[in-house]
Amino acid sequence: LYNKNIYPPYAGGGGFIMDGALAKKLHKASETLELYPIDDVFLGMCLRVLKVSPVGHEGFKTFGIVRNKNSKMNKEPCFYRSMLVVHKLLPPELLQMWDLV
Repeated sequence: LYNKNIYPPYAGGGGFIMDGALAKKLHKASETLELYPIDDVFLGMCLRVLKVSPVGHEGFKTFGIVRNKNSKMNKEPCFYRSMLVVHKLLPPELLQMWDLV
């Protein structure tokens, strides 16, 4: 479906932050492209049209968080304070995280 060897840089699915002006420009850019079935990649395609590059941030843990399951740190609210998006937590782990923070 994609006619290039590699995908353009894109923001990983769980979340991203942008200002309203960019959102409006992305909407217009999206109308110039054929819809692509992977939303993150389609966002990257739209960003490329606008010549905008996504920037990574340590607070986005879209591949999960690396932690020792038995670490006392997992019970510390400060462990989670800099995280904006976290993937791959089971429902009980999410509840525990929200109770802490």
